[in-house]
Amino acid sequence: MKEKNMLDSKYFLYVTEFFSGMSVMAVELGASRLMAPYFSSSQIVWTVIIGVIMIAMALGNVWGGRLADKSPSPDRLYGRLLLAAVWIALIPFAGRYLIGGISLLLAAFVTKNFLIWAALFACLAVFAFPCVLLGTVTPSLVKYAVNSLDSNGRTVGELNALNTIGSIIGTFLPTFVTIPSVGTAVTFLIFSGVLACISILYFLSLRKNMVKCALSLALILALGLTSSTYSFAFWEKDITLEDESIYNYLQVKETDSSVILSTNVLFGVQSILMKDARLTGMYYDYALAAPLMAGIAEDKPGDILILGLGTGTFAKYCSEYFPGCSIEGVEIDEKIANLATEYFELPDSVQVSVYDGRSYLAASDKKYDVIMVDAYQDITIPFQMSSKEFFTEVADHLNPYGVMVVNMNMKSSSKDSINDYLCDTMGSVFQYVYTAPVRGGTNCEVFAFQNPEVMETFDQGKSSLTDTELSDMMETVSSELSLRESGDLILTDDKAPVELLGMRVLDEIIGEELDYYRELLPLF
Repeated sequence: MKEKNMLDSKYFLYVTEFFSGMSVMAVELGASRLMAPYFSSSQIVWTVIIGVIMIAMALGNVWGGRLADKSPSPDRLYGRLLLAAVWIALIPFAGRYLIGGISLLLAAFVTKNFLIWAALFACLAVFAFPCVLLGTVTPSLVKYAVNSLDSNGRTVGELNALNTIGSIIGTFLPTFVTIPSVGTAVTFLIFSGVLACISILYFLSLRKNMVKCALSLALILALGLTSSTYSFAFWEKDITLEDESIYNYLQVKETDSSVILSTNVLFGVQSILMKDARLTGMYYDYALAAPLMAGIAEDKPGDILILGLGTGTFAKYCSEYFPGCSIEGVEIDEKIANLATEYFELPDSVQVSVYDGRSYLAASDKKYDVIMVDAYQDITIPFQMSSKEFFTEVADHLNPYGVMVVNMNMKSSSKDSINDYLCDTMGSVFQYVYTAPVRGGTNCEVFAFQNPEVMETFDQGKSSLTDTELSDMMETVSSELSLRESGDLILTDDKAPVELLGMRVLDEIIGEELDYYRELLPLF
């Protein structure tokens, strides 16, 4: 007599197919979020993730088909699903250590295309195996679902359709619901739990593998209970806030002297609030030269627009040193914008819009005295805000004496670097482009304008300053300013390989660091 099981109903097969497709995409979206704080969320990292998962799925398809022909029992399929569920549950907890360890190991040997190799090996180690297992689902279910050659086309079509629908939902659900609301770790646990429940239901119907099912469920539940203490920056202590938005990993850390926002666990300061000192000693101070260049003074307020507001460090300084100005800030990440008033004392007078910077400009007819572009983060540079077309849009929104100030955050000594491309692109739109490297940091401020009298206005403005600290800072900026001759390295909306250019700078930085340690440790 044939033993009955859950597969006697096609509905259970369809449920399995639907949720396995959903889980694959959830793992892919989760992979991008888990890796972004370490490797950025650039197109390069996305390409690696998609490539690895597609290869894993292809291997799973081939392997699953052969296993289904060799062993018609579905026990092994649901055993693989249970194993995939456990692996996926462990990813956010063990994966961060693997990613960190692999990156450190490769940094000791790889100085070219480090980002590609580190992301590739990390992705293979953490995400390939469960995707191979999930890739075995469709060919196995086809084997069990097709009862007649007369209806095999219909059955395969229905399974593929459900897999596709599940994948679509698995794309939108993590991005817009689970990751922003409960975080990446819990997102992995949710989809892991769904796969585990499907497998456990199958084995319960046969009263098989009860111990394995109980242990797997207990592990997932235990990880769920510890998720409240989960941290990407597991080596950090006393983090004030750790959160995730649709766009970013967010970390607020408070010290005795400052409050810092970072969207990268390893390095970088996106915004800062100084508790005692008036100025930061960072690029925000240098950027204060732009209002003086535009002729803004205490008795002559102007209009300032900041594209990439962050939590408003530059906006706060503009409101303090140039009172009366109309200040607008555009920030694409709503959660970051909300942190501005909660942790960083952004004045209520600053008008904040949650919007894409370029889209905001396109929808506005207003002219400004200063437009600051602060949207570049390590190698994650939005190409649409680095092209000739974008800078033309900025120029069209400036008054005749208006100044654009752009923060570039990666210095490079090599020719044809990302900074050379950005400056040449600005130079194709603006008559005058001045650069000012930030002392003691990797940033460089770029001031671009059309009117030849701007530098004279700047000299007059800084000579009339009564605030000693700001006056000294402006003298520092003045000493660093250098007029740049425009070249032909132009980025356009059609061609702007900002990720590859940024990766070259990253390789250069890693190489310089390794040379330093090799000198200290000859055997290294």
